[in-house]
Amino acid sequence: MQRSLIPAIALSLATLGATAHAEEPLKIGISAEPYPPFTYTSSEGEWTGFEVELAESICDAMQAKCEITPTGWSGIIPSLKSERIDMIMNSMSITEARKKVIDFTDPYYFTPGAYVAAKDAELSLPEGLDSLVLGVQSATTNATFARQALRDTGVDIRLYDQAEQVNRDLLSGRLDVILADEIAMTELVERDEASDYEIKGTAPHHEAYGEGVGIGIRQGDDDLKTKLNAAIKKVQQDGTCTRLSEEYFGTDVCVG
Repeated sequence: MQRSLIPAIALSLATLGATAHAEEPLKIGISAEPYPPFTYTSSEGEWTGFEVELAESICDAMQAKCEITPTGWSGIIPSLKSERIDMIMNSMSITEARKKVIDFTDPYYFTPGAYVAAKDAELSLPEGLDSLVLGVQSATTNATFARQALRDTGVDIRLYDQAEQVNRDLLSGRLDVILADEIAMTELVERDEASDYEIKGTAPHHEAYGEGVGIGIRQGDDDLKTKLNAAIKKVQQDGTCTRLSEEYFGTDVCVG
Protein backbone atom coordinates (compact mmCIF):
# COMPACT_ATOMS: atom_id res chain seq x y z
CA MET A 1 0.00 0.00 0.00
CA GLN A 2 2.77 2.40 0.93
CA ARG A 3 4.51 1.76 -2.37
CA SER A 4 1.38 2.52 -4.37
CA LEU A 5 0.95 5.85 -2.56
CA ILE A 6 4.40 7.14 -3.42
CA PRO A 7 3.75 7.71 -7.14
CA ALA A 8 0.37 9.29 -6.32
CA ILE A 9 1.94 11.62 -3.76
CA ALA A 10 4.74 12.49 -6.17
CA LEU A 11 2.20 13.21 -8.89
CA SER A 12 0.17 15.42 -6.55
CA LEU A 13 3.24 17.37 -5.51
CA ALA A 14 4.29 17.76 -9.14
CA THR A 15 0.80 18.98 -10.04
CA LEU A 16 0.79 21.46 -7.17
CA GLY A 17 4.23 22.67 -8.19
CA ALA A 18 3.16 23.11 -11.80
CA THR A 19 0.03 24.98 -10.71
CA ALA A 20 2.01 27.28 -8.44
CA HIS A 21 4.50 27.92 -11.22
CA ALA A 22 1.73 28.65 -13.70
CA GLU A 23 0.24 31.22 -11.33
CA GLU A 24 3.50 33.13 -10.86
CA PRO A 25 3.01 36.67 -12.16
CA LEU A 26 4.98 37.97 -15.11
CA LYS A 27 7.59 40.41 -13.82
CA ILE A 28 7.60 43.68 -15.76
CA GLY A 29 10.96 45.40 -15.47
CA ILE A 30 10.98 49.19 -15.23
CA SER A 31 13.78 51.48 -14.17
CA ALA A 32 14.02 51.91 -10.41
CA GLU A 33 14.77 55.56 -11.13
CA PRO A 34 11.48 57.42 -11.83
CA TYR A 35 11.01 58.58 -15.41
CA PRO A 36 7.90 60.79 -15.36
CA PRO A 37 5.39 60.82 -16.92
CA PHE A 38 6.16 57.29 -18.16
CA THR A 39 6.98 55.65 -14.81
CA TYR A 40 7.02 57.25 -11.37
CA THR A 41 5.70 56.73 -7.84
CA SER A 42 2.46 58.32 -6.69
CA SER A 43 2.01 60.15 -3.38
CA GLU A 44 0.89 56.79 -1.98
CA GLY A 45 4.18 55.20 -3.01
CA GLU A 46 2.67 53.15 -5.85
CA TRP A 47 4.19 52.98 -9.31
CA THR A 48 2.10 54.70 -11.96
CA GLY A 49 2.50 56.58 -15.24
CA PHE A 50 1.71 56.04 -18.90
CA GLU A 51 3.69 52.83 -19.29
CA VAL A 52 2.63 51.39 -15.94
CA GLU A 53 -1.06 51.84 -16.78
CA LEU A 54 -0.53 50.61 -20.32
CA ALA A 55 1.30 47.55 -18.99
CA GLU A 56 -1.67 46.79 -16.73
CA SER A 57 -4.02 47.04 -19.72
CA ILE A 58 -1.79 44.76 -21.79
CA CYS A 59 -1.72 42.18 -18.99
CA ASP A 60 -5.52 42.40 -18.70
CA ALA A 61 -5.79 41.79 -22.45
CA MET A 62 -3.64 38.67 -22.03
CA GLN A 63 -5.61 37.64 -18.93
CA ALA A 64 -2.24 37.37 -17.20
CA LYS A 65 -1.07 38.27 -13.71
CA CYS A 66 1.77 40.78 -13.77
CA GLU A 67 3.80 42.73 -11.26
CA ILE A 68 5.96 45.82 -11.64
CA THR A 69 9.58 45.03 -10.78
CA PRO A 70 11.83 48.10 -10.43
CA THR A 71 15.37 47.43 -11.65
CA GLY A 72 18.37 49.69 -12.12
CA TRP A 73 18.38 50.91 -15.73
CA SER A 74 22.00 49.96 -16.34
CA GLY A 75 21.27 46.38 -15.31
CA ILE A 76 17.81 45.96 -16.78
CA ILE A 77 18.87 43.90 -19.84
CA PRO A 78 21.09 41.57 -17.75
CA SER A 79 18.13 41.14 -15.38
CA LEU A 80 15.95 40.09 -18.31
CA LYS A 81 18.52 37.66 -19.67
CA SER A 82 19.07 36.09 -16.24
CA GLU A 83 15.27 35.66 -15.81
CA ARG A 84 14.95 37.97 -12.80
CA ILE A 85 12.32 39.78 -14.88
CA ASP A 86 10.22 38.52 -17.79
CA MET A 87 9.94 41.67 -19.90
CA ILE A 88 11.10 45.28 -20.08
CA MET A 89 8.48 47.99 -20.54
CA ASN A 90 10.32 51.22 -19.95
CA SER A 91 10.60 53.38 -23.08
CA MET A 92 13.17 51.01 -24.59
CA SER A 93 13.64 51.73 -28.29
CA ILE A 94 13.93 48.83 -30.71
CA THR A 95 17.43 49.11 -32.17
CA GLU A 96 19.67 46.77 -34.13
CA ALA A 97 22.26 46.78 -31.35
CA ARG A 98 19.72 45.71 -28.72
CA LYS A 99 18.21 43.08 -31.00
CA LYS A 100 21.56 41.30 -30.94
CA VAL A 101 21.04 40.45 -27.26
CA ILE A 102 17.25 40.52 -26.67
CA ASP A 103 14.05 40.35 -28.69
CA PHE A 104 11.21 42.87 -28.93
CA THR A 105 7.50 42.97 -29.47
CA ASP A 106 5.91 45.23 -32.05
CA PRO A 107 6.36 48.93 -31.17
CA TYR A 108 3.68 50.65 -29.12
CA TYR A 109 4.85 54.29 -29.21
CA PHE A 110 7.44 56.58 -30.75
CA THR A 111 8.70 60.05 -29.81
CA PRO A 112 11.86 61.89 -30.88
CA GLY A 113 14.67 63.20 -28.74
CA ALA A 114 14.43 66.86 -27.72
CA TYR A 115 16.98 69.50 -26.76
CA VAL A 116 16.28 71.69 -23.71
CA ALA A 117 18.23 74.82 -22.80
CA ALA A 118 17.65 78.19 -21.17
CA LYS A 119 15.06 80.37 -22.91
CA ASP A 120 17.57 83.18 -23.40
CA ALA A 121 20.14 80.87 -25.01
CA GLU A 122 20.61 81.41 -28.74
CA LEU A 123 20.90 77.86 -30.02
CA SER A 124 21.04 76.66 -33.59
CA LEU A 125 21.05 72.88 -33.95
CA PRO A 126 23.35 71.12 -34.26
CA GLU A 127 25.96 73.72 -35.31
CA GLY A 128 25.37 75.87 -32.26
CA LEU A 129 26.40 73.08 -29.90
CA ASP A 130 30.09 73.82 -30.46
CA SER A 131 31.88 74.37 -27.09
CA LEU A 132 28.67 73.73 -25.12
CA VAL A 133 28.24 71.04 -22.45
CA LEU A 134 25.44 68.59 -23.26
CA GLY A 135 24.00 66.10 -20.78
CA VAL A 136 22.34 62.83 -21.72
CA GLN A 137 21.41 59.63 -19.88
CA SER A 138 23.75 56.76 -20.66
CA ALA A 139 22.58 53.50 -22.26
CA THR A 140 19.78 55.31 -24.11
CA THR A 141 19.09 55.93 -27.79
CA ASN A 142 19.72 59.62 -27.16
CA ALA A 143 23.21 58.80 -25.89
CA THR A 144 23.81 56.68 -28.99
CA PHE A 145 22.58 59.49 -31.22
CA ALA A 146 24.80 62.00 -29.43
CA ARG A 147 27.90 59.82 -29.90
CA GLN A 148 27.15 59.06 -33.54
CA ALA A 149 25.72 62.34 -34.82
CA LEU A 150 27.08 65.08 -32.56
CA ARG A 151 30.70 64.10 -31.96
CA ASP A 152 31.93 66.36 -34.78
CA THR A 153 30.03 69.45 -33.60
CA GLY A 154 32.53 70.32 -30.86
CA VAL A 155 30.03 69.66 -28.07
CA ASP A 156 31.22 68.27 -24.73
CA ILE A 157 28.96 65.24 -24.06
CA ARG A 158 28.43 64.27 -20.42
CA LEU A 159 26.80 60.90 -19.62
CA TYR A 160 24.66 60.27 -16.52
CA ASP A 161 23.24 57.14 -14.94
CA GLN A 162 19.82 58.65 -14.23
CA ALA A 163 17.56 60.99 -16.19
CA GLU A 164 16.80 63.14 -13.15
CA GLN A 165 20.53 63.72 -12.60
CA VAL A 166 20.68 65.23 -16.08
CA ASN A 167 17.70 67.46 -15.34
CA ARG A 168 19.15 68.67 -12.03
CA ASP A 169 22.51 69.56 -13.57
CA LEU A 170 20.79 71.56 -16.32
CA LEU A 171 18.69 73.50 -13.80
CA SER A 172 21.73 74.13 -11.58
CA GLY A 173 23.74 75.52 -14.49
CA ARG A 174 26.28 72.72 -14.75
CA LEU A 175 25.00 71.87 -18.24
CA ASP A 176 24.19 74.15 -21.17
CA VAL A 177 21.76 71.81 -22.89
CA ILE A 178 20.31 68.34 -22.48
CA LEU A 179 18.95 65.76 -24.91
CA ALA A 180 16.17 63.39 -23.83
CA ASP A 181 12.78 62.04 -24.86
CA GLU A 182 10.49 64.83 -26.07
CA ILE A 183 7.59 63.80 -23.82
CA ALA A 184 9.80 63.69 -20.73
CA MET A 185 11.22 67.08 -21.67
CA THR A 186 7.75 68.54 -22.12
CA GLU A 187 7.04 67.48 -18.54
CA LEU A 188 10.35 68.96 -17.35
CA VAL A 189 9.82 72.46 -18.77
CA GLU A 190 6.38 72.61 -17.16
CA ARG A 191 7.91 72.39 -13.68
CA ASP A 192 8.03 75.61 -11.68
CA GLU A 193 11.79 75.35 -11.20
CA ALA A 194 12.26 75.01 -14.98
CA SER A 195 10.29 78.11 -15.95
CA ASP A 196 13.41 79.67 -17.53
CA TYR A 197 13.97 76.67 -19.83
CA GLU A 198 12.35 75.50 -23.04
CA ILE A 199 12.57 72.88 -25.77
CA LYS A 200 14.84 74.25 -28.49
CA GLY A 201 14.25 71.55 -31.10
CA THR A 202 14.07 67.84 -31.73
CA ALA A 203 16.63 65.39 -33.05
CA PRO A 204 16.16 64.31 -36.67
CA HIS A 205 15.14 60.79 -37.59
CA HIS A 206 18.28 58.68 -37.16
CA GLU A 207 19.09 54.98 -37.04
CA ALA A 208 20.06 55.38 -33.38
CA TYR A 209 16.37 55.80 -32.51
CA GLY A 210 15.36 52.53 -34.11
CA GLU A 211 11.81 51.53 -34.97
CA GLY A 212 10.01 52.92 -31.95
CA VAL A 213 9.52 51.67 -28.39
CA GLY A 214 8.66 48.02 -27.80
CA ILE A 215 8.54 45.54 -24.94
CA GLY A 216 11.88 43.80 -24.47
CA ILE A 217 11.76 40.03 -24.01
CA ARG A 218 14.28 37.19 -24.00
CA GLN A 219 15.32 35.75 -27.34
CA GLY A 220 13.37 32.58 -28.06
CA ASP A 221 10.43 33.52 -25.81
CA ASP A 222 8.13 33.24 -28.82
CA ASP A 223 4.96 32.28 -26.95
CA LEU A 224 5.13 35.38 -24.76
CA LYS A 225 5.95 37.52 -27.78
CA THR A 226 2.87 36.28 -29.64
CA LYS A 227 0.63 36.97 -26.65
CA LEU A 228 2.12 40.42 -26.06
CA ASN A 229 1.79 41.42 -29.71
CA ALA A 230 -1.87 40.40 -29.70
CA ALA A 231 -2.43 42.39 -26.50
CA ILE A 232 -0.61 45.45 -27.87
CA LYS A 233 -2.78 45.31 -30.98
CA LYS A 234 -5.90 45.11 -28.82
CA VAL A 235 -5.05 48.15 -26.66
CA GLN A 236 -4.19 50.09 -29.81
CA GLN A 237 -7.40 49.17 -31.60
CA ASP A 238 -9.76 49.67 -28.67
CA GLY A 239 -8.36 53.14 -27.95
CA THR A 240 -6.74 52.34 -24.60
CA CYS A 241 -3.25 53.40 -25.69
CA THR A 242 -4.51 56.64 -27.24
CA ARG A 243 -6.62 57.47 -24.16
CA LEU A 244 -3.68 56.99 -21.80
CA SER A 245 -1.33 58.91 -24.12
CA GLU A 246 -3.67 61.89 -24.30
CA GLU A 247 -4.24 61.74 -20.54
CA TYR A 248 -0.53 61.83 -19.73
CA PHE A 249 0.91 63.76 -22.67
CA GLY A 250 -1.91 65.72 -24.24
CA THR A 251 -1.17 64.05 -27.58
CA ASP A 252 -1.26 60.61 -29.17
CA VAL A 253 2.17 58.99 -29.39
CA CYS A 254 0.88 55.44 -29.98
CA VAL A 255 1.82 53.59 -33.15
CA GLY A 256 0.22 50.70 -34.96
